[in-house]
Amino acid sequence: MSNLNFSINGKSISTTKYEGKARQFNIIVDEPETLGGSDEAPNPVEYILAGYAGCLNVVFHLVAKQLNITIKRLNININGDINPEKFLGISDKERSGFQSLNVHIELETDASNQKLVDELIIMVKERCPVNDNLANPTPIKYFITQPISINKNETAFYI
Repeated sequence: MSNLNFSINGKSISTTKYEGKARQFNIIVDEPETLGGSDEAPNPVEYILAGYAGCLNVVFHLVAKQLNITIKRLNININGDINPEKFLGISDKERSGFQSLNVHIELETDASNQKLVDELIIMVKERCPVNDNLANPTPIKYFITQPISINKNETAFYI
């Protein structure tokens, strides 16, 4: 099977607000008022948590079906702490991202034994693309385009 490509395209609306489009869906990102935004939409890290929870949901159901397990109830709640000092430029002592994530899963199935449920959970963690992206470094290539008077200059670099 060939690779699947996903994308979002959009623009900055204000210092804290971004409007993008993923397939036919409009996505708005904003910050809460405490971080200078107008609190019109979830912020970027809340979208990461939602994306992770949504991906776990899909993979739980996919793997359960392959193991002939029926999911009767699945609740996924995720939280994590971020120290805003690096993000705000106050300090460079800690990382700017989540210090850790806490994934709380309430799972009710018709599985006949705990070993099968444990196998389900292990397989979900291994197969969830968002889990993989959060748990492992992902190469990121930036393409920066700056208009100049005669033509465009594009620079690519990895971080």
